[in-house]
Amino acid sequence: MKYADLPKWSKVAGDWAGEYYAGLPDRPVMSKLRPGEFAARVPDAPPEQPESMERIFEDFRSLVPDAMTHWQHPRFFAYFPANASPASIIAEQLANTMGCNCMLWQTSPAATELEQKMTSWLRDAVGLPGHFKGLTHDTATTATLCAVLTMRERALEWAGNDKGLGELPALRLYASGENHSSVEKAARISGIGSANLVKPACRADRSMDPAALDAAIRDDKRKGFLPTGVVVCVGGTATGASDRPAEIIEVAKSHGLHVHLDAAWAGPAMICEEFRWMWRGVEDADSVVINPSKCLGGQIDCSVQFLADLRPQAAALGLRPDYLRTAGAEDVLNCNELTVGLGRRFRALKLWFLLRAHGLQGLRSMFRNHVAWIKELAGKFGSDRRFEIVASSPLALFAFRFVPSQGDPDRLTAEMLRRINEDGRVYLTPAVIGGAEAIRVTAGTYETSREDVLSVYDIACEMAEALSP
Repeated sequence: MKYADLPKWSKVAGDWAGEYYAGLPDRPVMSKLRPGEFAARVPDAPPEQPESMERIFEDFRSLVPDAMTHWQHPRFFAYFPANASPASIIAEQLANTMGCNCMLWQTSPAATELEQKMTSWLRDAVGLPGHFKGLTHDTATTATLCAVLTMRERALEWAGNDKGLGELPALRLYASGENHSSVEKAARISGIGSANLVKPACRADRSMDPAALDAAIRDDKRKGFLPTGVVVCVGGTATGASDRPAEIIEVAKSHGLHVHLDAAWAGPAMICEEFRWMWRGVEDADSVVINPSKCLGGQIDCSVQFLADLRPQAAALGLRPDYLRTAGAEDVLNCNELTVGLGRRFRALKLWFLLRAHGLQGLRSMFRNHVAWIKELAGKFGSDRRFEIVASSPLALFAFRFVPSQGDPDRLTAEMLRRINEDGRVYLTPAVIGGAEAIRVTAGTYETSREDVLSVYDIACEMAEALSP
Protein backbone atom coordinates (compact mmCIF):
# COMPACT_ATOMS: atom_id res chain seq x y z
CA MET A 1 0.00 0.00 0.00
CA LYS A 2 1.23 3.49 -0.95
CA TYR A 3 0.50 6.88 0.58
CA ALA A 4 -1.28 7.63 -2.68
CA ASP A 5 -3.80 4.93 -1.73
CA LEU A 6 -4.78 6.72 1.47
CA PRO A 7 -7.70 8.75 0.03
CA LYS A 8 -9.38 5.60 -1.28
CA TRP A 9 -8.96 3.55 1.88
CA SER A 10 -9.73 6.42 4.22
CA LYS A 11 -13.05 6.72 2.42
CA VAL A 12 -13.63 2.95 2.70
CA ALA A 13 -12.85 3.13 6.42
CA GLY A 14 -15.08 6.19 6.83
CA ASP A 15 -17.97 4.51 5.03
CA TRP A 16 -17.55 1.46 7.24
CA ALA A 17 -17.54 3.69 10.35
CA GLY A 18 -20.85 5.22 9.28
CA GLU A 19 -22.34 1.75 8.76
CA TYR A 20 -20.94 0.57 12.09
CA TYR A 21 -22.49 3.36 14.13
CA ALA A 22 -25.79 3.14 12.26
CA GLY A 23 -26.05 -0.57 13.05
CA LEU A 24 -24.61 -0.46 16.55
CA PRO A 25 -27.95 -0.51 18.43
CA ASP A 26 -28.79 -3.82 16.73
CA ARG A 27 -25.61 -5.57 17.89
CA PRO A 28 -25.25 -7.34 21.24
CA VAL A 29 -23.26 -5.05 23.52
CA MET A 30 -20.84 -7.69 24.77
CA SER A 31 -18.97 -10.11 22.53
CA LYS A 32 -20.36 -13.65 22.52
CA LEU A 33 -16.97 -15.25 21.83
CA ARG A 34 -15.19 -17.63 24.17
CA PRO A 35 -11.50 -17.22 25.01
CA GLY A 36 -9.32 -18.35 22.10
CA GLU A 37 -12.06 -18.36 19.45
CA PHE A 38 -10.86 -15.22 17.71
CA ALA A 39 -7.19 -16.18 17.83
CA ALA A 40 -8.03 -19.49 16.16
CA ARG A 41 -9.31 -17.57 13.13
CA VAL A 42 -6.05 -15.65 12.63
CA PRO A 43 -3.02 -17.38 11.03
CA ASP A 44 -0.14 -18.27 13.32
CA ALA A 45 2.46 -16.61 11.09
CA PRO A 46 2.60 -13.46 8.94
CA PRO A 47 2.51 -13.74 5.13
CA GLU A 48 5.79 -13.80 3.21
CA GLN A 49 4.27 -11.77 0.36
CA PRO A 50 2.15 -8.61 0.52
CA GLU A 51 -1.59 -9.08 0.64
CA SER A 52 -4.11 -6.72 -0.94
CA MET A 53 -5.90 -4.13 1.13
CA GLU A 54 -9.15 -5.53 -0.25
CA ARG A 55 -8.43 -8.87 1.40
CA ILE A 56 -7.14 -7.30 4.63
CA PHE A 57 -10.16 -5.03 4.98
CA GLU A 58 -12.57 -7.85 4.26
CA ASP A 59 -10.95 -9.94 6.98
CA PHE A 60 -11.33 -7.01 9.36
CA ARG A 61 -14.97 -6.59 8.44
CA SER A 62 -15.80 -10.27 8.82
CA LEU A 63 -13.71 -11.10 11.90
CA VAL A 64 -13.18 -8.14 14.20
CA PRO A 65 -16.47 -6.30 14.94
CA ASP A 66 -18.32 -9.40 16.15
CA ALA A 67 -15.36 -10.24 18.37
CA MET A 68 -15.48 -6.91 20.19
CA THR A 69 -17.44 -5.58 23.14
CA HIS A 70 -18.90 -2.34 21.81
CA TRP A 71 -17.93 0.51 24.12
CA GLN A 72 -19.79 3.11 22.03
CA HIS A 73 -23.03 1.11 22.13
CA PRO A 74 -25.96 3.19 23.44
CA ARG A 75 -26.71 0.47 26.00
CA PHE A 76 -23.18 0.10 27.36
CA PHE A 77 -23.78 0.67 31.08
CA ALA A 78 -20.89 -1.35 32.48
CA TYR A 79 -17.54 0.36 33.09
CA PHE A 80 -17.14 4.10 32.99
CA PRO A 81 -17.41 4.97 29.30
CA ALA A 82 -14.47 5.42 26.96
CA ASN A 83 -16.28 7.80 24.66
CA ALA A 84 -15.29 8.50 21.08
CA SER A 85 -17.09 11.58 19.86
CA PRO A 86 -17.25 11.98 16.06
CA ALA A 87 -15.05 15.07 16.25
CA SER A 88 -12.51 13.17 18.32
CA ILE A 89 -12.42 10.33 15.79
CA ILE A 90 -11.59 12.75 12.97
CA ALA A 91 -8.90 14.45 15.06
CA GLU A 92 -7.32 11.07 15.82
CA GLN A 93 -7.24 10.25 12.12
CA LEU A 94 -5.43 13.51 11.40
CA ALA A 95 -2.96 13.02 14.27
CA ASN A 96 -2.28 9.47 13.10
CA THR A 97 -1.76 10.72 9.55
CA MET A 98 1.00 13.08 10.66
CA GLY A 99 2.47 10.36 12.86
CA CYS A 100 4.42 12.75 15.07
CA ASN A 101 6.26 11.98 18.27
CA CYS A 102 5.36 15.00 20.39
CA MET A 103 8.10 14.50 22.96
CA LEU A 104 9.67 17.98 22.72
CA TRP A 105 8.60 21.43 21.71
CA GLN A 106 11.01 21.35 18.77
CA THR A 107 9.65 18.01 17.52
CA SER A 108 6.06 19.28 17.60
CA PRO A 109 5.58 23.00 18.33
CA ALA A 110 1.85 23.00 17.58
CA ALA A 111 1.23 19.86 19.66
CA THR A 112 3.15 21.21 22.66
CA GLU A 113 1.51 24.63 22.62
CA LEU A 114 -1.96 23.32 21.79
CA GLU A 115 -1.67 20.95 24.76
CA GLN A 116 -0.98 23.89 27.03
CA LYS A 117 -3.87 25.83 25.54
CA MET A 118 -6.36 22.93 25.65
CA THR A 119 -5.55 21.99 29.23
CA SER A 120 -6.08 25.65 30.11
CA TRP A 121 -9.46 25.58 28.38
CA LEU A 122 -10.37 22.46 30.32
CA ARG A 123 -9.04 23.88 33.60
CA ASP A 124 -11.27 26.92 33.24
CA ALA A 125 -14.24 24.82 32.12
CA VAL A 126 -14.18 22.72 35.31
CA GLY A 127 -13.58 25.74 37.56
CA LEU A 128 -10.00 25.09 38.68
CA PRO A 129 -7.94 28.15 39.65
CA GLY A 130 -5.54 29.65 37.14
CA HIS A 131 -2.38 28.55 38.96
CA PHE A 132 -2.94 24.97 37.79
CA LYS A 133 -1.03 23.93 34.65
CA GLY A 134 -1.99 20.81 32.74
CA LEU A 135 -0.56 18.01 30.65
CA THR A 136 -2.05 14.94 29.00
CA HIS A 137 -1.34 11.30 29.80
CA ASP A 138 -2.61 8.10 28.24
CA THR A 139 -4.72 7.15 31.29
CA ALA A 140 -5.31 8.23 34.88
CA THR A 141 -3.18 5.29 35.99
CA THR A 142 -0.12 7.02 34.57
CA ALA A 143 -1.09 10.37 36.09
CA THR A 144 -1.48 8.78 39.51
CA LEU A 145 1.84 6.98 39.17
CA CYS A 146 3.55 10.27 38.32
CA ALA A 147 1.95 11.92 41.34
CA VAL A 148 3.02 9.08 43.67
CA LEU A 149 6.58 9.11 42.32
CA THR A 150 6.64 12.84 43.03
CA MET A 151 5.36 12.22 46.57
CA ARG A 152 8.10 9.66 47.12
CA GLU A 153 10.93 11.88 45.91
CA ARG A 154 9.63 14.94 47.74
CA ALA A 155 9.42 12.98 51.02
CA LEU A 156 12.95 11.59 50.46
CA GLU A 157 14.29 15.05 49.64
CA TRP A 158 14.99 13.84 46.09
CA ALA A 159 17.37 11.06 47.20
CA GLY A 160 15.42 8.06 45.91
CA ASN A 161 16.19 8.53 42.23
CA ASP A 162 19.94 8.80 42.93
CA LYS A 163 20.50 6.33 45.77
CA GLY A 164 17.66 3.86 45.29
CA LEU A 165 15.33 2.84 48.10
CA GLY A 166 17.42 0.13 49.75
CA GLU A 167 18.83 2.09 52.68
CA LEU A 168 16.11 4.71 52.98
CA PRO A 169 13.22 4.72 55.48
CA ALA A 170 10.11 2.62 54.82
CA LEU A 171 7.54 4.84 53.09
CA ARG A 172 3.81 5.17 53.63
CA LEU A 173 1.06 6.27 51.22
CA TYR A 174 -2.52 7.06 52.33
CA ALA A 175 -5.73 6.61 50.34
CA SER A 176 -9.34 5.61 50.77
CA GLY A 177 -10.39 2.03 50.15
CA GLU A 178 -12.82 3.49 47.58
CA ASN A 179 -9.92 4.61 45.37
CA HIS A 180 -9.26 3.01 42.01
CA SER A 181 -6.84 0.06 41.89
CA SER A 182 -4.39 2.35 40.06
CA VAL A 183 -3.41 3.77 43.47
CA GLU A 184 -2.21 0.37 44.66
CA LYS A 185 -0.48 -0.17 41.33
CA ALA A 186 1.35 3.14 41.80
CA ALA A 187 2.36 2.06 45.31
CA ARG A 188 3.83 -1.12 43.86
CA ILE A 189 5.64 0.42 40.90
CA SER A 190 7.02 3.32 42.95
CA GLY A 191 8.66 0.95 45.41
CA ILE A 192 6.45 2.01 48.29
CA GLY A 193 4.71 -1.38 48.21
CA SER A 194 1.14 -2.56 48.66
CA ALA A 195 1.79 -3.30 52.35
CA ASN A 196 2.60 0.38 52.88
CA LEU A 197 -0.59 1.65 51.27
CA VAL A 198 -2.60 2.70 54.32
CA LYS A 199 -6.39 2.91 54.02
CA PRO A 200 -7.79 4.91 56.95
CA ALA A 201 -11.31 4.17 58.15
CA CYS A 202 -14.22 5.62 56.19
CA ARG A 203 -17.46 7.09 57.44
CA ALA A 204 -20.94 5.79 56.64
CA ASP A 205 -20.97 7.69 53.33
CA ARG A 206 -17.69 5.94 52.36
CA SER A 207 -15.67 9.16 52.63
CA MET A 208 -12.29 8.97 54.33
CA ASP A 209 -12.44 9.96 58.00
CA PRO A 210 -9.98 12.85 58.48
CA ALA A 211 -9.48 11.96 62.13
CA ALA A 212 -8.55 8.40 61.13
CA LEU A 213 -6.13 9.76 58.52
CA ASP A 214 -4.49 12.05 61.08
CA ALA A 215 -4.18 9.21 63.58
CA ALA A 216 -2.67 6.88 60.97
CA ILE A 217 -0.04 9.44 59.96
CA ARG A 218 0.89 10.17 63.57
CA ASP A 219 1.10 6.49 64.40
CA ASP A 220 3.33 5.80 61.39
CA LYS A 221 5.67 8.62 62.35
CA ARG A 222 6.01 7.17 65.86
CA LYS A 223 6.87 3.79 64.38
CA GLY A 224 9.60 5.25 62.18
CA PHE A 225 7.80 5.19 58.85
CA LEU A 226 8.12 8.12 56.44
CA PRO A 227 4.71 9.39 55.19
CA THR A 228 4.85 10.46 51.53
CA GLY A 229 1.43 11.73 50.50
CA VAL A 230 -2.33 11.32 50.33
CA VAL A 231 -4.54 10.35 47.38
CA VAL A 232 -8.01 11.89 47.64
CA CYS A 233 -10.88 10.07 45.95
CA VAL A 234 -13.66 12.00 44.17
CA GLY A 235 -15.94 9.54 42.38
CA GLY A 236 -14.82 6.03 43.33
CA THR A 237 -15.05 3.31 40.71
CA ALA A 238 -17.28 0.80 42.45
CA THR A 239 -19.86 3.03 44.13
CA GLY A 240 -19.06 6.60 43.07
CA ALA A 241 -18.10 7.41 46.66
CA SER A 242 -16.10 10.58 47.35
CA ASP A 243 -13.89 11.92 50.08
CA ARG A 244 -14.41 15.48 51.26
CA PRO A 245 -11.31 17.08 49.77
CA ALA A 246 -11.11 20.20 51.93
CA GLU A 247 -10.89 18.33 55.22
CA ILE A 248 -8.54 15.62 53.90
CA ILE A 249 -6.22 18.17 52.32
CA GLU A 250 -6.16 20.14 55.57
CA VAL A 251 -4.92 17.08 57.46
CA ALA A 252 -2.37 16.22 54.77
CA LYS A 253 -0.98 19.75 54.68
CA SER A 254 -0.72 19.87 58.47
CA HIS A 255 1.80 17.05 58.10
CA GLY A 256 3.51 18.62 55.10
CA LEU A 257 2.30 15.92 52.71
CA HIS A 258 1.78 16.12 48.94
CA VAL A 259 -1.85 15.61 47.79
CA HIS A 260 -3.10 14.02 44.58
CA LEU A 261 -6.84 14.19 43.87
CA ASP A 262 -8.20 11.38 41.68
CA ALA A 263 -11.32 12.65 39.91
CA ALA A 264 -10.81 10.65 36.73
CA TRP A 265 -14.53 9.93 36.33
CA ALA A 266 -16.16 12.68 38.39
CA GLY A 267 -13.85 15.49 37.27
CA PRO A 268 -15.49 16.03 33.87
CA ALA A 269 -18.80 16.61 35.71
CA MET A 270 -17.35 19.87 37.00
CA ILE A 271 -18.15 21.53 33.67
CA CYS A 272 -21.57 21.76 35.39
CA GLU A 273 -21.29 24.15 38.34
CA GLU A 274 -23.94 22.28 40.35
CA PHE A 275 -21.54 19.37 40.88
CA ARG A 276 -18.50 21.35 42.00
CA TRP A 277 -19.40 20.95 45.67
CA MET A 278 -18.12 17.39 45.29
CA TRP A 279 -14.50 18.56 45.15
CA ARG A 280 -14.70 21.61 47.40
CA GLY A 281 -11.15 22.34 48.51
CA VAL A 282 -9.58 21.10 45.26
CA GLU A 283 -7.77 24.41 44.87
CA ASP A 284 -5.36 23.34 47.63
CA ALA A 285 -4.40 20.02 46.01
CA ASP A 286 -0.96 19.61 44.46
CA SER A 287 -2.15 17.35 41.65
CA VAL A 288 -5.54 16.60 40.09
CA VAL A 289 -6.45 14.08 37.38
CA ILE A 290 -9.59 14.04 35.23
CA ASN A 291 -10.40 11.91 32.18
CA PRO A 292 -12.09 13.70 29.26
CA SER A 293 -12.25 10.24 27.67
CA LYS A 294 -14.83 9.06 30.19
CA CYS A 295 -17.81 11.36 29.80
CA LEU A 296 -16.79 14.20 27.49
CA GLY A 297 -15.77 12.21 24.42
CA GLY A 298 -12.00 12.78 24.17
CA GLN A 299 -11.42 9.30 22.82
CA ILE A 300 -9.16 7.05 24.87
CA ASP A 301 -6.32 7.62 25.48
CA CYS A 302 -6.99 11.04 26.99
CA SER A 303 -6.29 11.82 30.65
CA VAL A 304 -5.38 15.28 31.94
CA GLN A 305 -3.32 15.98 35.05
CA PHE A 306 -3.31 19.46 36.56
CA LEU A 307 -0.38 20.53 38.72
CA ALA A 308 -0.36 23.42 41.16
CA ASP A 309 3.43 23.64 40.66
CA LEU A 310 5.24 21.92 37.80
CA ARG A 311 8.62 21.91 39.55
CA PRO A 312 8.23 18.97 41.99
CA GLN A 313 7.02 16.55 39.31
CA ALA A 314 9.71 17.76 36.90
CA ALA A 315 12.33 17.19 39.59
CA ALA A 316 11.04 13.67 40.19
CA LEU A 317 10.59 12.61 36.56
CA GLY A 318 12.52 15.02 34.36
CA LEU A 319 15.72 14.10 32.54
CA ARG A 320 17.25 16.23 29.80
CA PRO A 321 20.26 14.70 28.04
CA ASP A 322 22.01 16.69 25.32
CA TYR A 323 19.96 15.20 22.50
CA LEU A 324 16.71 16.38 24.12
CA ARG A 325 17.70 20.02 24.42
CA THR A 326 16.22 22.78 22.29
CA ALA A 327 18.98 25.25 21.48
CA GLY A 328 18.00 28.80 22.28
CA ALA A 329 14.81 27.74 24.08
CA GLU A 330 16.08 25.96 27.19
CA ASP A 331 13.17 27.21 29.29
CA VAL A 332 10.46 25.86 26.97
CA LEU A 333 8.06 23.33 28.51
CA ASN A 334 8.72 19.78 27.33
CA CYS A 335 5.85 17.70 28.71
CA ASN A 336 7.83 14.44 28.58
CA GLU A 337 9.76 15.77 31.59
CA LEU A 338 6.56 15.58 33.65
CA THR A 339 5.66 11.97 32.91
CA VAL A 340 7.14 8.48 32.57
CA GLY A 341 7.33 8.05 28.80
CA LEU A 342 9.48 10.03 26.41
CA GLY A 343 7.31 9.49 23.34
CA ARG A 344 4.00 11.35 23.37
CA ARG A 345 0.94 11.35 21.12
CA PHE A 346 -0.80 14.46 19.78
CA ARG A 347 -3.71 14.16 22.21
CA ALA A 348 -4.50 17.86 22.36
CA LEU A 349 -5.82 17.81 18.80
CA LYS A 350 -8.89 15.77 19.76
CA LEU A 351 -9.60 18.06 22.70
CA TRP A 352 -9.45 21.05 20.35
CA PHE A 353 -11.89 19.43 17.91
CA LEU A 354 -14.15 18.09 20.66
CA LEU A 355 -14.52 21.29 22.67
CA ARG A 356 -15.19 23.34 19.56
CA ALA A 357 -17.54 20.90 17.82
CA HIS A 358 -19.80 20.40 20.84
CA GLY A 359 -19.21 23.51 22.93
CA LEU A 360 -19.43 23.52 26.69
CA GLN A 361 -23.20 23.98 26.58
CA GLY A 362 -23.61 20.87 24.44
CA LEU A 363 -21.39 18.81 26.73
CA ARG A 364 -23.18 20.07 29.84
CA SER A 365 -26.55 19.16 28.37
CA MET A 366 -25.39 15.64 27.52
CA PHE A 367 -23.89 15.12 30.97
CA ARG A 368 -26.99 16.40 32.78
CA ASN A 369 -29.20 14.10 30.71
CA HIS A 370 -27.14 11.06 31.67
CA VAL A 371 -27.41 11.95 35.35
CA ALA A 372 -31.16 12.60 35.15
CA TRP A 373 -31.87 9.35 33.30
CA ILE A 374 -29.83 7.27 35.74
CA LYS A 375 -31.68 8.89 38.66
CA GLU A 376 -34.98 8.02 36.99
CA LEU A 377 -33.82 4.44 36.47
CA ALA A 378 -32.65 4.13 40.09
CA GLY A 379 -36.07 5.38 41.17
CA LYS A 380 -37.74 2.51 39.31
CA PHE A 381 -35.53 -0.07 41.02
CA GLY A 382 -35.94 1.64 44.38
CA SER A 383 -39.74 1.49 44.23
CA ASP A 384 -39.79 -2.22 43.34
CA ARG A 385 -39.66 -4.52 46.40
CA ARG A 386 -37.78 -7.18 44.44
CA PHE A 387 -34.75 -4.90 44.26
CA GLU A 388 -32.60 -2.98 46.71
CA ILE A 389 -30.46 0.09 45.96
CA VAL A 390 -27.14 -0.48 47.75
CA ALA A 391 -25.10 2.45 46.39
CA SER A 392 -25.89 5.74 44.72
CA SER A 393 -23.97 8.77 43.55
CA PRO A 394 -24.75 12.40 42.74
CA LEU A 395 -23.62 11.50 39.21
CA ALA A 396 -24.74 8.86 36.71
CA LEU A 397 -24.07 5.73 38.77
CA PHE A 398 -25.90 3.42 41.17
CA ALA A 399 -25.88 -0.24 42.21
CA PHE A 400 -28.75 -2.60 43.01
CA ARG A 401 -29.38 -6.13 44.27
CA PHE A 402 -32.05 -8.69 43.47
CA VAL A 403 -33.73 -9.52 46.79
CA PRO A 404 -36.75 -11.77 46.18
CA SER A 405 -38.78 -13.14 49.09
CA GLN A 406 -37.12 -16.54 48.70
CA GLY A 407 -33.59 -17.65 47.83
CA ASP A 408 -30.05 -16.39 48.41
CA PRO A 409 -29.80 -12.73 47.22
CA ASP A 410 -26.07 -13.02 46.50
CA ARG A 411 -26.48 -16.07 44.28
CA LEU A 412 -29.57 -14.70 42.57
CA THR A 413 -28.02 -11.28 41.98
CA ALA A 414 -24.97 -12.86 40.38
CA GLU A 415 -27.17 -15.11 38.25
CA MET A 416 -29.31 -12.16 37.18
CA LEU A 417 -26.21 -10.28 36.03
CA ARG A 418 -24.99 -13.32 34.10
CA ARG A 419 -28.31 -13.66 32.31
CA ILE A 420 -28.56 -9.94 31.55
CA ASN A 421 -25.15 -9.85 29.92
CA GLU A 422 -25.70 -13.12 28.07
CA ASP A 423 -28.97 -11.70 26.73
CA GLY A 424 -26.89 -8.98 25.06
CA ARG A 425 -29.28 -6.04 25.00
CA VAL A 426 -27.39 -4.21 27.75
CA TYR A 427 -24.02 -4.64 29.45
CA LEU A 428 -23.60 -4.24 33.22
CA THR A 429 -20.81 -5.09 35.68
CA PRO A 430 -20.68 -6.67 39.15
CA ALA A 431 -19.64 -5.00 42.37
CA VAL A 432 -19.18 -6.27 45.90
CA ILE A 433 -20.55 -3.62 48.25
CA GLY A 434 -20.51 -4.15 51.98
CA GLY A 435 -19.57 -7.77 51.34
CA ALA A 436 -22.67 -8.38 49.21
CA GLU A 437 -23.05 -9.05 45.48
CA ALA A 438 -24.49 -6.12 43.54
CA ILE A 439 -25.04 -4.98 39.97
CA ARG A 440 -23.51 -1.67 39.00
CA VAL A 441 -25.08 0.68 36.42
CA THR A 442 -23.54 3.79 34.90
CA ALA A 443 -24.27 5.75 31.73
CA GLY A 444 -22.24 8.07 29.56
CA THR A 445 -21.95 7.04 25.90
CA TYR A 446 -22.72 9.65 23.26
CA GLU A 447 -25.70 7.95 21.63
CA THR A 448 -27.40 6.79 24.84
CA SER A 449 -31.04 7.86 25.10
CA ARG A 450 -33.50 7.94 27.97
CA GLU A 451 -35.20 4.87 26.50
CA ASP A 452 -31.89 3.01 26.41
CA VAL A 453 -31.22 3.76 30.06
CA LEU A 454 -34.71 2.85 31.26
CA SER A 455 -34.55 -0.43 29.35
CA VAL A 456 -32.25 -1.77 32.08
CA TYR A 457 -35.21 -1.95 34.47
CA ASP A 458 -37.43 -3.74 31.95
CA ILE A 459 -34.75 -6.32 31.21
CA ALA A 460 -34.03 -6.84 34.92
CA CYS A 461 -37.74 -7.42 35.51
CA GLU A 462 -37.77 -10.07 32.77
CA MET A 463 -34.87 -11.84 34.46
CA ALA A 464 -36.52 -11.51 37.89
CA GLU A 465 -39.62 -13.28 36.59
CA ALA A 466 -37.51 -16.08 35.18
CA LEU A 467 -35.52 -16.45 38.42
CA SER A 468 -38.44 -16.27 40.83
CA PRO A 469 -39.70 -19.59 42.27
